[in-house]
Amino acid sequence: LRAYEKAGLLDPGRTAGGTRLYSSNDVARLRRIQALLAQGLNLVGIALVLELEEENQRLRDQLAHVRRRRRGS
Repeated sequence: LRAYEKAGLLDPGRTAGGTRLYSSNDVARLRRIQALLAQGLNLVGIALVLELEEENQRLRDQLAHVRRRRRGS
């Protein structure tokens, strides 16, 4: 987990004492990282895949928003 944090793949919350707090989104991200590792990707490749997946989701969200606005006009 520390290696994933160091590579910038994960950024869990922390308590005042420094204990890591993992959200359900963090756990889902960890599962995705695990799946990509099982497919043979290294941490740099995983970072790129996760970045592309996030960008893809942002674009899908924008497109859905535009489509909803068009239907409402």
